[in-house]
Amino acid sequence: MSIAVEVGLLSGQATTVRASSEENVETLRFRAEAALGVRRGRLVDSCGSMLDEHVLIKDSSLQNGDSLTLLHISSVRACGASNAFAAILGDGSVVTWGVGATGGDSSSVQNHLKNVQQIQANKFACAAILGDGSVVTWGAADFGGDSRAVRDQLQNVMQIQASGMAFAAILVDGSVVTWGSASSGGDSTAVQDQLRTVQEIQATASAFAAIRDDGSVVTWGAANAGGDSSAVQDRLKNVQQIQASDHAFSALLAERTVVTWGGLGASDSGVQDQLQNVQQIQATIGAFAAIRDNGSVVSWGAARSGGDSSVVQDQLKNVQQIQATLRAFAAILGDGSVVTWGDAIYGGNSKAVQDQLKNVQQIQAADRAFAALLGNGSVVTWGEAGYGGNSTAVQDQLKAVQQIQASELAFAAIRDDGSVVTWGAANCGGDSRAVRDQLTNVQHIQASNGAFAAILGDGSVVTWGDAVRGGNSSAVQHQLKNQQAVREMLLLDVCKGAWA
Repeated sequence: MSIAVEVGLLSGQATTVRASSEENVETLRFRAEAALGVRRGRLVDSCGSMLDEHVLIKDSSLQNGDSLTLLHISSVRACGASNAFAAILGDGSVVTWGVGATGGDSSSVQNHLKNVQQIQANKFACAAILGDGSVVTWGAADFGGDSRAVRDQLQNVMQIQASGMAFAAILVDGSVVTWGSASSGGDSTAVQDQLRTVQEIQATASAFAAIRDDGSVVTWGAANAGGDSSAVQDRLKNVQQIQASDHAFSALLAERTVVTWGGLGASDSGVQDQLQNVQQIQATIGAFAAIRDNGSVVSWGAARSGGDSSVVQDQLKNVQQIQATLRAFAAILGDGSVVTWGDAIYGGNSKAVQDQLKNVQQIQAADRAFAALLGNGSVVTWGEAGYGGNSTAVQDQLKAVQQIQASELAFAAIRDDGSVVTWGAANCGGDSRAVRDQLTNVQHIQASNGAFAAILGDGSVVTWGDAVRGGNSSAVQHQLKNQQAVREMLLLDVCKGAWA
């Protein structure tokens, strides 16, 4: 016996999907995603409840002719605990290692970590969303590791965002549940009645900003970190997206103008008339940079963090994208050249390698250095030499590079033969000699502040760097090499250019 159900997106696009009653609900979702051209969603019934994907259709509440909604899940940046890793295995279980107090030890909740869909983390704790929409937390209790006070509310969770010491979860119905340190946004009671129809949440170190479906914004948390938007509330209309620095938010409106509020980096008064036709916004720890439709750039905030681009303003033309270290920006132009500004020690001065910065395809940033991948697969670096800005010791190996990842003070590059080249601070993963022979057929690399973890083609994991901060996974290697290959690796790490 088979059934046919209609599965639709919030956009109105819909398709009819057929499945046997002997198949599980997950198979139904896979078919719907393929037909609708989306990835990683969750099926919700007409009552707004998430379906359990691991039961057979005949054992579920599904009936022939039912109408379901596929809520598409955007990938969530892995931000948070700077000294640990979490790996989601193929069976939906989780393996953690690194500093136990900040998320590296999940033993107290291990029996609950089943069918995990995604993990979010702040600086001291972690939160996992399970397949049924519930949440499991671990780490420092006061900073979000203990969610018992809101456990009953954490049902049908769609996504979770983290500030430095708190979490905010968006439920299927658009409401929000918060927990963790009140001073970092863990207490949203003052605005709870406004937290309805929320579509997206962004965070600084100590505050949250939620975009509602009508384009309005609700903020809470530390006022000096963006938790109080009352001074600009009348301008926060038709907001499309929000970018966060360490202590401030910057909102891009539908008419492509910008509104900024919070602490350090929030003053845009000197450039407000220039913030028109903005396409995208990037942030360092204390400044913002906006790319306009004509390819020009407007920057504001703390000058030493990149808020003053006047010295290179005439060069900032036809800008395609911008990357950021903690205190400097690097812009890739349409011709593949690069323009930098901000604190020179953090990569704001690229004069020494300017003639090499041609045909740049992408730029990766550590805390104090940049690494540019060129069209021919070679790499150019600049910034603080000992922290990734000088790659001369491995320059002859940096050929046929496919991708680059960064820890706090080091880089790791994957070559097209699956080998890896590292440089920068040895205690942050810049020296991989101890595991060089194991680094073959590498598919992906993730990083904590002080270590790297590579997923190999067979699903196993190799780690190196600071042993305490996740560079030593020997205690869990038996789990990382079992029959369930690693499906996804999450760095529980501080996001560069935000609240690092």
